[in-house]
Amino acid sequence: MIRFTPCISVLLLLVGLVSVGAALQPGQALPDHTAPSKVHIAAPTGEQVFKTQCSRCHMPPMSISPRITGTVIMHMRTRARLSRQDEQSLLKFMAP
Repeated sequence: MIRFTPCISVLLLLVGLVSVGAALQPGQALPDHTAPSKVHIAAPTGEQVFKTQCSRCHMPPMSISPRITGTVIMHMRTRARLSRQDEQSLLKFMAP
């Protein structure tokens, strides 16, 4: 029984390869799953970032002096674990 196990494995592998080949049209290649996706995801706006991140603790509208807005956002970036992109969006939103 132990001798037949490798034979059965090879047989199942061949059956799987034949079924994949039968599903393809003549001249059609296998799909390339390693190719990078061409879907572009738009960056969230500063208002969206504020609604999802900041509004958990702060009530809108936030009124921060434009002089200290950058410092506050930089501080909150580390506390709220914001990405650099979220930080830039918030900065444009809060101190245009």
